[in-house]
Amino acid sequence: MQGGVGDYTRELSKSIANLGHQVYILTRRGCHAEGLPANCFVYPEVARWNWSTARQIRRWVRDTGVSVVNLQYQAAAYQMHPAINLLPGRLARAPLAVTFHDLKAPYLFPKAGRLRHVALTALARRASLVIVTNQEDLLLLRTRKAAHRLALIPIGSNIAPAPPARYDRALWRKRWGTLEDETLLGFFGFLHAGKGAEDLLASVQRLNKRGVPVRLVMIGGRTGSSDPTIQAYSDAIDGLVKRLCIEEQVHWTGFVSPEEVSAHFLTLDICVLPYRDGASFRRGSLMAALAHGRPIVTTTPAIDLPELRHRENVYLVPPAAPNALEEAVVTLRENRELCETLAAGACELARSFEWDSIARTTLDVLATLEIRD
Repeated sequence: MQGGVGDYTRELSKSIANLGHQVYILTRRGCHAEGLPANCFVYPEVARWNWSTARQIRRWVRDTGVSVVNLQYQAAAYQMHPAINLLPGRLARAPLAVTFHDLKAPYLFPKAGRLRHVALTALARRASLVIVTNQEDLLLLRTRKAAHRLALIPIGSNIAPAPPARYDRALWRKRWGTLEDETLLGFFGFLHAGKGAEDLLASVQRLNKRGVPVRLVMIGGRTGSSDPTIQAYSDAIDGLVKRLCIEEQVHWTGFVSPEEVSAHFLTLDICVLPYRDGASFRRGSLMAALAHGRPIVTTTPAIDLPELRHRENVYLVPPAAPNALEEAVVTLRENRELCETLAAGACELARSFEWDSIARTTLDVLATLEIRD
């Protein structure tokens, strides 16, 4: 699957399997496995996530004999259908742990309002264990008293620093026509309103008018497997690029292999991730930028994250502030020493989110669940 949930599942499964466990993955048709160990077994058997899904999952649990089911939850990954939210009450034998990749509620019917959040809370309360990936979701579920057992386990980078063989940074910069005096900016991840792409594009226009030579590479696909509804937003971004008259400065890679994504990251001078809701460790794009040791400009977190230190491992600016992005780029462009400090700090912080450690912690919490008779 294209997207963070698919990437997370792949990397976690690989790491757990490498620790000697058997991993079984039930997913929808059309998904495929690449580079997984022999003790990872993928079942791309679900035609659609709907009311019949629970029966299919029960049969799969019985046939595989799994010890525990770990549901990777993001409403969009299940076509916004609420059936998956009722799974804890309909799953026999194996205990169910739910990893929430976000707390967006499923679609029920027009004007369902509060009922949508009831469905989300019901999933958390009836699960044997709830895993969240970031501090914000942990605090919210604690406030709602929505989980009996709650664990915080971060995500890691979904893209390893592993460019194609014979990678040459100078040649990759030439691919986008980047001149020696130009600063190559980069953005990574699917497009949706929360990512702040509009703010980044506005800052590119401001830099262009100011005579600061920059180019912007938008790395990766625009829409993923889990949420095709963002196509309209992607089209709107195309229109904005034209209105701002920055077509020559903005380049799109489209969906490319992990090795090519890694090469693009390593080619950047500055990675700009202007999240409208602030930087968060639930963002796979941020984790990937950290892993690649890039100087990162991102937005101030919504809650205190002491691990993110301004001018030490990231450069923080307010959300929805193109002028602040503009000044941050100018500052870093003129201060090579600061860029080197940010790059080294990013690499150091990334070591806190290595997949081997994440897998071991996940196994520890899953091992506390007992198989039902």
